[in-house]
Amino acid sequence: MAAFESLSSRLQNVFSKLRGKGKVSEEDVSEAMREVRLALLEADVNFKVVKDFIAKVKERAIGLDVSKSFTPGMVVIDIVNKELTELMGGTQSKLAKANKPPTVIMMAGLQGAGKTTTTGKLAKLLQKSNNKPLLIACDIYRPAAIKQLQVLGEQINAPVFSLGDQTSPVEIARAGLQHAKENGNDYVIIDTAGRLHIDEELMEELKQIHQVTKPDEVLLVVDAMTGQDAVNVAQSFHEQLALTGVVLTKLDGDTRGGAALSVKAVTGCPIKFAAMGEKIDSLEPFHPERMASRILGMGDMLSLIEKAQSNIDADKAKEMERKMRTAEFTFDDFLEQMEQVRNLGPLDQIMDMLPGMNKMKGMKDMKVDEKQIGRVEAIVRSMTKEEKQKPELLNHSRRKRVAAGSGTTIVEVNRLIKQFDDMKKMMKQFSSMMGPKGPKGGKKGLKGMLSKNMKFPF
Repeated sequence: MAAFESLSSRLQNVFSKLRGKGKVSEEDVSEAMREVRLALLEADVNFKVVKDFIAKVKERAIGLDVSKSFTPGMVVIDIVNKELTELMGGTQSKLAKANKPPTVIMMAGLQGAGKTTTTGKLAKLLQKSNNKPLLIACDIYRPAAIKQLQVLGEQINAPVFSLGDQTSPVEIARAGLQHAKENGNDYVIIDTAGRLHIDEELMEELKQIHQVTKPDEVLLVVDAMTGQDAVNVAQSFHEQLALTGVVLTKLDGDTRGGAALSVKAVTGCPIKFAAMGEKIDSLEPFHPERMASRILGMGDMLSLIEKAQSNIDADKAKEMERKMRTAEFTFDDFLEQMEQVRNLGPLDQIMDMLPGMNKMKGMKDMKVDEKQIGRVEAIVRSMTKEEKQKPELLNHSRRKRVAAGSGTTIVEVNRLIKQFDDMKKMMKQFSSMMGPKGPKGGKKGLKGMLSKNMKFPF
């Protein structure tokens, strides 16, 4: 995940020094904390937040008799992990739910933070749990804001309530809420206006909408790329509106990530969601413990497993596993598997969730080229049914035909077929190595085999 890339690699360097030590002295801890402090400040984390954070970690690390523990380095990392999690709110903060529907969610934020888009994304997320959200278009000032919300509504099949741009936002909110009650919508999401900066007029309007709709949630949408500014904006809004939570957008951008680490500590408002991309389903509930784990390079297997569970067909996966074991894997299976992986979202984001991925040599700079994946798919789709089942049929003239049909070169076709063969050989080797007691030759054998064949076909 790009948001914490430099912070992440700096912290991991600090801890790899500690990891190898049999004994960790107070001096070692202080030295490590100096580096952690610098890394956090560089990531644009609020100065006071950094100071408190370092003090807490130091107190726990030095107070705890680290020197006597089994692996002292790991204990320090564990303390940092726990404190980092605490800093971002400790546990996941869920959306409030009204005792009597509809639950009213008011969206606030400056112009350009991604409020309207986030309104659509949140509706989509609610639909996944079988809720029926109604979107209310209260931004009557920005040209095309209402149209944008309507387009998003159509895209996800959610109703949008609008009275055009001649009615006051307070009236629209009141009428929209009534409409939701009459039509059985269990959630109402109000898209309000933003300004380039906070002004009295805007705040007055938001307060009036608040009065009329008595929202259960007031979510502030903040652009994570604005760093420290994002925290100041959150602070000002919170003083005037009493926010219940924050949504961080553009967390996948090339940001230093400081906003995510400071916003809870400075405002007391939990981060409830984070948007990791442009797609309508790229809004995720924010889990502090998983985020801390990602930052420290321990991966985020839980999120990956959840993604896989909701997007991958378990029966197909079982069958695929059997085919791999018996090396019956064909190009048809290959296509199907690519399709399943594709459903999980952008591949580089998936790679980021795997523990230690950024530590593996070569992995760090490996950018997954989605266009290349398209070419691979085109090559396979240009094969006949028979050729997909029996790649050995692919002689030179057939390969030429496949290249022409897929708009690729014969070199690319040859390369893919070779990689496919290698992959099958590796699976065979893999299944013969996997004895009843796990890998034969232990991890060493496994590692040697993987390093020899670790090439992606895209």
